Amino acid sequence: MKKAYLKLANGSIFEGLSPEWQTDDNYGEVVFNTGMTGYEETLTDPSYSGQILTFTFPILGNYGVSKGNRWESDKIHTKGVICETLYDDPHHYSSVETFLQWLQKHNVPLICGVDTRELTKVIREHGVLSGVITTNPDLVPNFSDSMAINWVEKVSPQKVETLGNGKHKVIMVDCGAKENIIRCLLDFDITLKRVPFDYDYSEEDYDGVMLSNGPGDPKQCARTVEILSKELKSDKPIFGICLGSQLMALAIGANTYKLKFGHRGHNQPCIDLKRDRCYLTSQNHSYAVDDSTLPEGWEVTFRHLNDNTVAGVAHTSGMYSAVQFHPEASSGPQDTFYLFEQFFARILKG
Repeated sequence: MKKAYLKLANGSIFEGLSPEWQTDDNYGEVVFNTGMTGYEETLTDPSYSGQILTFTFPILGNYGVSKGNRWESDKIHTKGVICETLYDDPHHYSSVETFLQWLQKHNVPLICGVDTRELTKVIREHGVLSGVITTNPDLVPNFSDSMAINWVEKVSPQKVETLGNGKHKVIMVDCGAKENIIRCLLDFDITLKRVPFDYDYSEEDYDGVMLSNGPGDPKQCARTVEILSKELKSDKPIFGICLGSQLMALAIGANTYKLKFGHRGHNQPCIDLKRDRCYLTSQNHSYAVDDSTLPEGWEVTFRHLNDNTVAGVAHTSGMYSAVQFHPEASSGPQDTFYLFEQFFARILKG
């Protein structure tokens, strides 16, 4: 290890250590995640594209890295990793390599030995900040808005893929989908057509549409919103998750806005306003829906209990709905899996 630095756009500097193989200056939007486990699922979530991720839990690497059965894509998507303690002698039956070996294989930078609780306080006070991981103490950072990039375009698949062989056809608009969304859908009698974010499915025959999670500002997905707005006049059920919730809002003429520091972790409390029940949910997003802009016929179905932001919306007909959290979990609680069951039940009513 060698001395390294995390420099933030507000002038804050945190010292730590980085591995010898790490030589480049690595820029990104610095965000924090409050989960205690699940670093494999988290780092392979495409929604983290363009971001340097801080883990508030102090230890990383204690159970190593598996062959990929817990991954949410085939690679790490974060621009960098920040942690307090790196554990490089893992103990788990499924571990095939250490956390540090995994990062090196995917060429993802790390800085450890950082007071991540203090860093989290800085982000909570100032909001999300651009940052750089560097080994050069004299570096004068040249920050640019990395989230101005259309990250959805970078992580969305280039080709159409068909999965499963069920009776009912569902189109999944993949804006950077987690693999567990697909696993959950294929638990039902479904054939899944996985399409790019700008694919026009409006002339196709289908039984339902799934709008996936994904990175960045939903307003950059103008083509996705345009196609969706046409399909929201159909009589086929549409269900959105995370970015999918924001895209649905934009498609009906509502507005979205960027949160101060977002919601990331699998201990995020939400209330189901229809059931009057609270759930712990897995979340990862920077943007939210402005409920004051929802048009007639639409309602808020979930709220985040920490800040009362919108965590779910639905049309009063019951055909179209979306949630800001991740009912597929991975990692995190699976308490809201029933939302997939509701989606499939609407398909059956067809």
